[in-house]
Amino acid sequence: MNNKYIPAPTDTSAISIGPDLEGLIEAMARNVHEVWAEGRMRDGWRYGPVRDEEAKLHSCLVPYEDLPDSEREYDRHTAVETLKFILSKGYRILPPQ
Repeated sequence: MNNKYIPAPTDTSAISIGPDLEGLIEAMARNVHEVWAEGRMRDGWRYGPVRDEEAKLHSCLVPYEDLPDSEREYDRHTAVETLKFILSKGYRILPPQ
């Protein structure tokens, strides 16, 4: 298979996120993990201390707070980039009233 796909995400490097969104970032990161875990479990995956594709075992099928720091940071990065994308498109994010 000749794969000529070259990822081209929106450049969000000029977008900054203020400290007022830190709580939202953490909540989004937690939800990113929950959505991922739910999908894996729906597909028959279960917790295992070592990832095993064939047996459908994954060490990250644990609550968010039990994830290694590197995995939580991965989810935070996804949340931050999603927020930055939304802001880059001109949307505003306002706190709940």
